[in-house]
Parts: sequence; C-alpha cells; structure tokens
Amino acid sequence: MTKTLPARTRSPFYKFALAAIGAATFSFSSPSVVAAQSAVSAFAQAVAEAAAREGEVAAFYRANAYQPIWTGSSQDDLARRKALLAALAGASDHGLPVVDIDDLKNRMANVASVRELGALEVELSKLLVSYAQSINSGILKPSKVDSGIVRKIDRKDGAVILSEFAGGTPARYLKTLPPKNAEYARLMRERLRLEQQIQHGGWGEVVSAKSLKPGEVGNAVITLRNRLVRMGYLNRSASRSYDASIQKAVQQFQADHGLNDDGVAGAGTIKEINVSPEKRLASILVAMERERWTNFERGQRHVWVNLTDFTAKVVDGGSVTFQTRSVIGKNVSDQRSPEFSDVMEFLVINPTWNVPRSIATKEYLPMLKRNPNAVSHLKLIDRRGRVVNRGAVDFSKFTARSFPFAIKQPPSSRNALGLVKFMFPNKHNIYLHDTPSKSLFAREVRAFSHGCIRLSDPFDFAYTLLAKQSSDPKATFHKALNTRRETRIDLEQPVPVHLVYRTAVAPAKGRVNYRRDIYGRDAKVWAALQNAGVALRAVDG
Repeated sequence: MTKTLPARTRSPFYKFALAAIGAATFSFSSPSVVAAQSAVSAFAQAVAEAAAREGEVAAFYRANAYQPIWTGSSQDDLARRKALLAALAGASDHGLPVVDIDDLKNRMANVASVRELGALEVELSKLLVSYAQSINSGILKPSKVDSGIVRKIDRKDGAVILSEFAGGTPARYLKTLPPKNAEYARLMRERLRLEQQIQHGGWGEVVSAKSLKPGEVGNAVITLRNRLVRMGYLNRSASRSYDASIQKAVQQFQADHGLNDDGVAGAGTIKEINVSPEKRLASILVAMERERWTNFERGQRHVWVNLTDFTAKVVDGGSVTFQTRSVIGKNVSDQRSPEFSDVMEFLVINPTWNVPRSIATKEYLPMLKRNPNAVSHLKLIDRRGRVVNRGAVDFSKFTARSFPFAIKQPPSSRNALGLVKFMFPNKHNIYLHDTPSKSLFAREVRAFSHGCIRLSDPFDFAYTLLAKQSSDPKATFHKALNTRRETRIDLEQPVPVHLVYRTAVAPAKGRVNYRRDIYGRDAKVWAALQNAGVALRAVDG
C-alpha cells in the first residue's frame, strides 16, 4: 500500500522529505512519531523495490541500511543534489547524453508519496552512477561497437561511486572523474571552437572542382581560398589565383590531415577540405569517448601506435622521444589491426616467421596445390618438428581444415618479419616488426599487413628501447644481429604498448590534426553515441 502524506506536507520537495524521513531521529513514542517511523520503513521498502534490478545501486543501499543520500533535508543532501544537477547540466560539454534537468526538477518538486520519494532516491543514484562511469571510462562498451576494438575498460563500481560521493565533498568528487590528461582538455577546447564555427555559418561553400593546382584561376579557386580563410589556414585575401599563399595554406592543411604536403589540391585533398565542421565535431566527440576508454596510467615510458596516423611513437614522461612511420593491417575483415593495450617484454633479433595458420591455409595452400615448389623460401614442418620433403606430399588432398603442416620462414634479410620483432605477447598474435617491403612506407595510406604493425625504422626503435639498459644500445643490438641466429633480448623494464585509433588528435602546439576513418570504426562509434543520446550541441540545440 502506498503511503501518502497529508496534503499540507506534499510540497515543496524538501518539506516532504523532512516529514517522510527526517522524523526517524525522534526517540520517544507518540502517534506522530509512530507515523513518521512507519514512513521511514515504507521509504526503505520503496528504495529496496526501486533498486532491486540495479545490482550496484542495490548493493550500496543494502550496505547503507536504505538511508537516503539525496532526498533528506540536511545540508549534505542539498549539496549532493546541487552538485549532481550542475554536473548533469554540463554533461554536453563532455559529449555525454543530455538529461532533461527541468523535468527532473519538476518531478523532485512534485513528489506525492513515500513510494515516489524512494523511487526518486534511487533514480538520482542511478543518474550519478551513469554520469560518473560515462565521464570516467566512457559511455559505450567498445567491443560491442566493433569486434576490432578489444580494449578492456576499467569501469568504476557503482556502489563504490555512491559511497565515495556520499562520504566526500560532492562537487569536488565529481571534478576528479573526467580524464586529467592534456589531450582531453585540448579536445574540449576544439569542441567549443567548432561549435562556435558552426553557429557562425561553418566554413562556407564547398569546393566543386575535382582538383586544383598552383597557377589556376577561377571560381573554384576563390571558393578554395574562402574556405581556407574560414578554416584559419589563410589570411583574408582578394587573390583570384592559386598563388603562393594559397599553396602554403594547402600544404599546412595537408600536413594537419595526414596528406602528402605537396601544396597541390588533388582529389584527396579537396575531399578532406570539403569535410563539414559538423563531421569534424563528431570526430572530436568520438575522440573524447576514446580518451575516456584509455583513462588509465599509460606508463612513464610507453609505445603509442595510432593506427589512423600510421605512426609508432616512444613516449617518455609525456614527450615523444622517437617516432617512425608504420604499416598497419589491410582494411579487410580478418586483417584489420585490433585496438588494445599490453606490455612489451622482449625483442627477437633475426626472427623466424611462424606463418599464422590462417595465412598458411588461405594463401599458401592454394599455391602449393598448383605448384608444390611454390614459396620455396618457406619450410613445411610436420607435427614432429621435421622439415617435410614437398615432393613426397600430395597437397591436393588437403583442405584448410585438414592441412597438417606448420610453415616457417628461417631468419634472413628476406624474412617477412625483417630482422627484428618487438613482442608484447597477446591472444591476437599482434606485434611490431621490421619488414623487407620498405617501399610501402612512402605511401600516404599504409594499410597493407595481415594485422601486425610494420616499422619503417625498426633498428632506431630498438636502440631507443635498449638505451634504458645499455650504455651502447646500437652495439648491443648489432652484436646479436651479426650472429644471424635468432636471439632474444629481454627488456629489463617492460614497456606498455597501446594500439589506438584516433581520427582527431590535439597536439600541444598547432591545430588539431584529423585523419581518415580507414576502418570505418569511428563511424560506428559515432552512431552508437547518437543511439545513447549524444548530439551535436551547435546543430541540435
């Protein structure tokens, strides 16, 4: 049975809360106190019922003996309500789903029964937990968005959140939740800048030409000029020709967007220049969500591989101390490089390539069926570890499932892994390595591997890693290399490795850099964020 208070106590919300649960502090018996105690019991039952399906919230209230932290009349309760409402009002600043604050306040002011009060108590706790978890470690579960995002999320327990919030200074506690790294703060500034740009008409008319080059004149050049001005790449100009200033602006734009910076506005450059500020804003919101996914200690020294940027970096104390170009997995279903974090433990110099079974059966078995002597640089190994005489094998009788051999490539300069690989053992069988195919590093888009990360400058990468444990890292490396035998060198201090996917990166200096969504993952993340209630504030209200 729902217990309803007399009409004179129904509003405002605070008086109702005082009548319903504040009277529990009385210790003497009287009809009014008995009624108040009955209301307290009904309130606890209402909280228990409302939280029954909310595991973490229910656990908090069980431990708290179903006492309120929101709906009382104390200054602490008032401070908690005020802090939560302020945080929810600013949720869109972080690209989080928006809560209708006016509707919430209206319901708070019009509670009419103990049952409604208990339900409201639980709802406010659920709102806090959702907000805290979202702003701290992300709105989405990455693996549900795309199977290639295999990042583990360390999500704060809801009962812990409620306990810490209730036991501390509410506003101060909420400020501890967002990522504290400088990148997140810079992304927030870019979000505000883009919102203002959109509100003032965006970047103007798109460039209709397929390509433009220095020396050209015409309306398309004027449109290009005007768009570059609005983007901030060019000072205001009356020039009607593709002059040196426009060429320099295009070059800077290309550098900021991962394009070959030749100053010629080819088809790829025009396509990126024509991307709308709304789409760039969506990229920023996705990048902020991805920052929340990696809101953990990344390591004083760590390796940072941004797949969309085709780079691998060694970062020490927040500063990049080494950077090299990389090649990543092809954009096909079973070869895209996954996103995850692990720890690099050792280097293998003069590595043997143990061909993954998927490659052995999908690529090499058909070749061996056509010609048993194909791929002669590879060795077939039976289950007892013996090298197989190909001439004695009828490959036509094998299927991908029944193929009984392992395939290996011995150490050599022609080895698919090159002369060194960097190991952070993981179930995805992904690592960083050298390659004999050096020409691919000159490409603008470098997605060619089966999933592993190839490095343009693997020797220098190795020297950088070994410098922490060797006075002459180059000599240490080449001593092992010159043996021409497979050699393992353990890292005395293992190094965290983070494979990430950022189409928007905000450097400490200069403009925000944007990259193409090569695997289409950010499009999926943005769609999932929209389904969760995230919106472009400057566009949708």
